Amino acid sequence: MRPAKAIAPLRASPPMLDSPARMRHECGMVDPSWNSRMSLSGLLRPNPWSLGAALIAGVVLMPILAVIWLALTPTENIWGHLVSTTLPRYLRNSLVLMSGTGLLSALFGTAAAWCIVRYRFPGARAFEWLLLLPLGIPAYVGAYALVDFLEYAGPVQTRLRLLFGWSSARDYWFPEIRSMGGAIIVLASALFPYVYLLARAAFRDQSAQADEVARSLGARSWRRFLSVGLPLARPAVVAGTAIVMMETINDFGTVDYFAVQTLTTGIFTTWLEANNAAGAAQIASVILGLVVFLILAEKASRRRIRTYAVTGKLSPIAPVRLRGARAGAATLLCALPFTTGFVLPFGVVASHAASNMDYWRDASLLRATMNTLFVAGTAACLTVAAALFMVYGVRLSGRRLPQALLPITTIGYAAPGAVLAVGILLPLAALDQRVADGILALTGWDPGLILTGTSAALILAYSLRFFAIAQGAADAAMSQIPKSLPLAARSLGRTRGRTLVEIYLPLIRGSTLSALLLVFVDCVKELPATLLLRPFNFSTLSTRVYEQASLENLGDASPAAILVVLVGLAAVLLLARSSR
Repeated sequence: MRPAKAIAPLRASPPMLDSPARMRHECGMVDPSWNSRMSLSGLLRPNPWSLGAALIAGVVLMPILAVIWLALTPTENIWGHLVSTTLPRYLRNSLVLMSGTGLLSALFGTAAAWCIVRYRFPGARAFEWLLLLPLGIPAYVGAYALVDFLEYAGPVQTRLRLLFGWSSARDYWFPEIRSMGGAIIVLASALFPYVYLLARAAFRDQSAQADEVARSLGARSWRRFLSVGLPLARPAVVAGTAIVMMETINDFGTVDYFAVQTLTTGIFTTWLEANNAAGAAQIASVILGLVVFLILAEKASRRRIRTYAVTGKLSPIAPVRLRGARAGAATLLCALPFTTGFVLPFGVVASHAASNMDYWRDASLLRATMNTLFVAGTAACLTVAAALFMVYGVRLSGRRLPQALLPITTIGYAAPGAVLAVGILLPLAALDQRVADGILALTGWDPGLILTGTSAALILAYSLRFFAIAQGAADAAMSQIPKSLPLAARSLGRTRGRTLVEIYLPLIRGSTLSALLLVFVDCVKELPATLLLRPFNFSTLSTRVYEQASLENLGDASPAAILVVLVGLAAVLLLARSSR
């Protein structure tokens, strides 16, 4: 026997790594003892994947840190003036709007989810996915449609005057549409599917045993809902309501159209009209405080909640068939939010778009469409690519700091677009000025504003705003891949980059495409950041809808609104398919 010659080729083979521990470290399967031994050498020889992941995390967090810095170190401190004049009104209106919208969304979403899961009634199977369609309608489109439908010259009041013989508005009373109440109804109708989706999943996961115990104790259906079903689903309902409230504080188009002064409108007023960026940053810091409070409150509500199953396998609850008045009530309960959230706005916008076909041939609509496709498509590709790079880099690193930064980078999705715009534009403007001055000093040529004068700032804002969507999809998809596959690829000599391209990307292609679509759709619908960061004479579909509707020209706004809605419906259909 010649053992030395037998193993010599293996020792000389370049694909083999130094040790199994090192192999596991290279593939993301980290041994804590290996980390402790390699910590010093890792600092001396930094991993480019880990450095890239840390750099991406820094860029994502940059706007939030910039807002805090600008708020704490203003050149013109108007905080005292804001506190004594407009800030209390902004804060009060924002809290009322968030509370009202969250409460109404929770009622709509929870009640509809309970009916869909627990009962069978006419239209139940259709409403199961129809109730998701309002997510495809931006809230500002719903606001324009509701006002057009219910205003003095709209079809409702016009027919009332004809029916009862009224000649003017002095002859009858009609509720004011452009008000706080109208804004709450519009926002709740557009956002309640967040609560519905999470509550439906929570009700489905509940066991039939708990319901049978309550039934055996004589509890009727309403009592079982309040005492058993709702407490078990409370974390999901609270999480959905928190998302609704964060989306509410982000809204600008609806509250601006309804003349409701909130913290978001205060950013626009203080920055664009008062020309005070520091004051806008201070208002943005108040919004950040509210967002952080909502996140912490949602987590605190789940901290002490524990659920246990008395058996190894949970039995699903069999839906009960309703008849007569109860069936009609359940159908009406599901039809009401669906009608106000989807049928009404889509019907109004579609009727205007069909009756004004000339607007479809407008050259400005084509330019807005092309601009939207460019900025949203570019932002979606960059966001997903950065998310894949960061998640893969963190998995390779296995160190605590990158792993701690990974969940923190999701705060961009919770931060409103106007807040991110403040945190992006001011630092980029200062960088633009220095770069332009440097190029002018070296070459004698003035390049102008390279970042803030083009769509680059807008694309960056989109990427940071919706980075959490791509990062969550990439992290969930990569965690499903068996660790033996990249381990085998590395043992066969594949580099880290080739392992990502040849192993991970083919296996997570579906999740990657879904993330691309979701980010693209959210970029198309985003309004506050687009209004603040778009270059001069640069319109997108969302800004065109806002501008034309603000001029009371819903006919010209309807083609762009229809395109935005159709893009949004594509994401809703994908969501409905994945949630079956």
